Amino acid sequence: MTPADTLPGVEIWRGGVNTWDCDEMGHMNVRHYVVRAMEGLAGMAAELGLPHAFAPHANATLVVREHHIRFLREAHAGAALHMLGGVIEIGETEARLLQLLVHSNTGQLAASFQTTVAHVTPREGEPFPWPRVTLERAQALRVEVPEQARARSLDLSPFETTANLERAETLSLRRIGLGALTPAECDVFGRMRAEQFIGRVSDGIGSFIGPFRDTVTAHAEPRPARVGGAVLEYRIVHLAWPRAGDRVEIRSGLIGADARTMRVAHWMLDPATGQPWGTSEAVAITFDLDARKVVPISPAAGGELAKAAVEGLGL
Repeated sequence: MTPADTLPGVEIWRGGVNTWDCDEMGHMNVRHYVVRAMEGLAGMAAELGLPHAFAPHANATLVVREHHIRFLREAHAGAALHMLGGVIEIGETEARLLQLLVHSNTGQLAASFQTTVAHVTPREGEPFPWPRVTLERAQALRVEVPEQARARSLDLSPFETTANLERAETLSLRRIGLGALTPAECDVFGRMRAEQFIGRVSDGIGSFIGPFRDTVTAHAEPRPARVGGAVLEYRIVHLAWPRAGDRVEIRSGLIGADARTMRVAHWMLDPATGQPWGTSEAVAITFDLDARKVVPISPAAGGELAKAAVEGLGL
């Protein structure tokens, strides 16, 4: 029996990792995990009786309200992957789905997603009730969240966001991204593709997190020769959906650190109105690129990081 034999769900996607999916750390970049999750979501929709949910002529589609992601094992160029999916719970217009990205050759989990989706009109994005066939199929697809996919360091409780541009300025949050969405970055209904949030954070994260990694490395014993970064867990909440031509700004800050990890917040804001497009919280590590393991945060490094933490920062 392989580990995959014990994982719940039906197959909703299969493929692999291309060289161009990988970043300077030598593993698949976080944006491409979300790309695969969105392809898997189309497969999950089909299993739920909505095979055309992401087609231009769809009468109903799914929008992601929230992603909880755990990155469990690296995926390198050439790795074979597949995805299993199931329904954790379903309400009148929303559902929480489980998506498990699996290393096909070993059966080990590469990543897990708890994906909250809404059943909406394609262009306006207005929620409306699931069809009866979906509710019936959802019962047959019910799964329990395995231990590896459960939230570990992040709280998934409901919240009221505090993200906006004025508060970002007050808290001196670092601008790590600024730009406008192109049509290629939007889906067939004109909304931003889900991977753009985490992808734009990834594009700008180096200048923000680099000094913190340097602090960790400077106090490490032994000191690693080459370091990078990796993220272990993410909560991404979409509050509104920008469209082609809309501008987006990413502001980031350090929440705090423990003996192994740093917790950071990233806000995606509309620089025109100051209102949030989305908000996220992530658990990140400093990564020894040669040993392929975490660089611990010593008490001395933790003290330095505490000085840079932003009091009251969160989603």
